[in-house]
Amino acid sequence: MIPIKIPREEKLEIIANIQNHFYREMSDEIGDLAAENLLDFMLKELSPHIYNQAIKDARTTVEQKMMALEEDLYALEKPIR
Repeated sequence: MIPIKIPREEKLEIIANIQNHFYREMSDEIGDLAAENLLDFMLKELSPHIYNQAIKDARTTVEQKMMALEEDLYALEKPIR
């Protein structure tokens, strides 16, 4: 699977959020490198699961739209005597 690429500005914001979380929840500080390594690890581990769920959700949405389209098409049919 292709790794997720996050723009640098967003990555820095996420790293800051990880650091704030560690401080709030564990009263512990985590450095920039440790937070970035944790983010990279979590992305590597979670990305396939999140991707697969997104595909499943998209599949469900497309199936629902196709069913609705099929119903609309049947409704357009003209009766034949």
